[in-house]
Amino acid sequence: MGTGHPKFPESIYPINYGYIPNTISGDGKELDCYILGVFEPIKTFKGKCIAVLHRVNDNDDKLILVPEGKDYSDDAIRALTEFQERFFESIIIR
Repeated sequence: MGTGHPKFPESIYPINYGYIPNTISGDGKELDCYILGVFEPIKTFKGKCIAVLHRVNDNDDKLILVPEGKDYSDDAIRALTEFQERFFESIIIR
């Protein structure tokens, strides 16, 4: 949150974004995640996965993580991740 994209530092992320250590995604890198419901920058997070954002034409799915007890509708997930996901065709899997 408030940090730049690794390849495009001018793109500032409005939500927390990270990866799950020691996991490998379809793109050969660690599995990425959007963290919703935490409104300050964090270095680590422990919560639950409420959805997978599956990119249809890209091999880089994203987990949607939230604090225990929180939930977000598909519309809310789309709105919060639109800053990045608008460039991809995706479906939300529950």
